[in-house]
Amino acid sequence: MIAGGGQFPLLIAEAAKKEGMRVIVVAHLDETDPKLSDRVDEIVWIKLGQLGQLIKAFKTRGVTEALMAGTITKKRMFENIRPDLKGLTIMSKLAFFHDDDILRAVAKELAREGISIIGSTQFLPELIAPEGCLTARRPNKAEKEDIRFGWKMAKALGQLDIGQCVVVRKKTVLAVEAIDGTDATILRGGKLAQEKAVVVKVSKPRQDLRFDVPCVGLETIRTLSRVNGAVLAVEAGNTLMFDKAEMITEADMRHIAIVSLRAASE
Repeated sequence: MIAGGGQFPLLIAEAAKKEGMRVIVVAHLDETDPKLSDRVDEIVWIKLGQLGQLIKAFKTRGVTEALMAGTITKKRMFENIRPDLKGLTIMSKLAFFHDDDILRAVAKELAREGISIIGSTQFLPELIAPEGCLTARRPNKAEKEDIRFGWKMAKALGQLDIGQCVVVRKKTVLAVEAIDGTDATILRGGKLAQEKAVVVKVSKPRQDLRFDVPCVGLETIRTLSRVNGAVLAVEAGNTLMFDKAEMITEADMRHIAIVSLRAASE
């Protein structure tokens, strides 16, 4: 496993170990939770951008399949990236430093070295967002219109590989996700909305869901609550929901609707 931050790598490690698998991890300093060390068979720590070290760690241990899980704080790309020669070579070939471009380039280079990237959700399919309204409160007519509008805007944003999330109210875009991430986007947009903000988060039209799956969790709802938001809409089947039961409980307490849709017209 190529591990970033958050709880996803820890959950995958536990699930894989339960299936009797030997778990070898390349983890990122200042990103990956140190507790992961206690849940895997071997762990190698590298700095962001050290692709050569990553490949060496896997090849010397006979790894032929790997998955990517966890987050990388995008702002660190301007602060703490320390690429080795292999990392610099990959970066020099990229026309744009977009998420998808970088991840595809890394996956392609790993494939050249005999290491295939597999889907990150195969061990934990229960984390994938189910279709439907998940909360007691359902979106009203105006909120449904905002969801449809926001969905189109989010898909257009994703087409440019900028972000996956938008905040809207009264069919007006108040904030779009960029390098600062979803929670910061919600706070920016929610402040402008003052109340009843609708947050829409979807997959990008050309997103490779093997290694880049949109995710939401309990903190997403808490952040939305801080700005008196009204709705969180995500894409069913293409979104990870962490702490789903706790998310729903928190949303019901705050009178926030959570809906998971296949398409904007639903």
